[in-house]
Amino acid sequence: MARLDSNRSGEMEVFVRVVERGGFSAAAKDFNMTPSAVSKLIGRLEDRLSVRLFNRSTRRLRLTVEGQRYYDRSVRILADMTEAEEEAASVVQPKGKLRVSVNMPVGLHRILPLVPEFQTLYPDVDLDITVSDKVVDLYEERADIAIRSGPLQSSSLIARKLGDCRMVIAAAPAYLERHGVPQSIEDLSEHVLIGYNFPRAISEWSFTVNGAIKTVMPGGKICVGDAESARKVALAGGGIVRLAAFHVREDVNAGALKVLVDQFNTGIGVEIHAVYIGQGGNMPARVRAFLDFCIERVDLT
Repeated sequence: MARLDSNRSGEMEVFVRVVERGGFSAAAKDFNMTPSAVSKLIGRLEDRLSVRLFNRSTRRLRLTVEGQRYYDRSVRILADMTEAEEEAASVVQPKGKLRVSVNMPVGLHRILPLVPEFQTLYPDVDLDITVSDKVVDLYEERADIAIRSGPLQSSSLIARKLGDCRMVIAAAPAYLERHGVPQSIEDLSEHVLIGYNFPRAISEWSFTVNGAIKTVMPGGKICVGDAESARKVALAGGGIVRLAAFHVREDVNAGALKVLVDQFNTGIGVEIHAVYIGQGGNMPARVRAFLDFCIERVDLT
């Protein structure tokens, strides 16, 4: 007869909370337990698994390799359990807090304007949206979904493509009056190309010249922390920028920015994906609702 272990999901919940709260004391408060009781529970869990989950010191806890693996799987299992309970209870409407991390252009110009509509459709979902061009770790940030641009790195995350985003090269008339208008890709190396001061999936600018791909590396004279800052610098006449076409469309239409070398910019786009933690089709209803909503509503042209 199979052995039934007592409250294994409860052990998982306590372990996950210790990791996320950074220690026994903080996790103990969440569960109305004593730090000693939490420490003993983790000790029993380690004994049962026959592995050390934490490297302990007087200042902090650090996950071992085995502890990190157990944490990643525990987060998924607990999410699956929550979804199973919701389905068993015949929950019709998605509900609960949904944490979303989205890059600056898509967040400011495509996601945030749709928040009222999403709220109307799913009033029981509490949105917690962070807009930043820095790539976040979904596990560390406890985010449900991250919307990312560029090629995806190999990971355990599941991805759904939202679309392709056309990029354009642009500068303000004031900058072009001072420095001239570049006519070729080679001319760009003589100009101030606004770059970024943090690692990005796509760091170089790519163009198609006579059927071949040519790249230019920006940065040096001016680097900024996000795409909106790059746009602001370009609008002020500080240099040439590469941004999503939808990000600068109003600026171009108003004459505040001029699109450059666009004849070499054909066929070069950036894929936009929503990534999330999960396995196959198993995901909380609130996550599925947001993903489906974005795929249907978000226009990246």
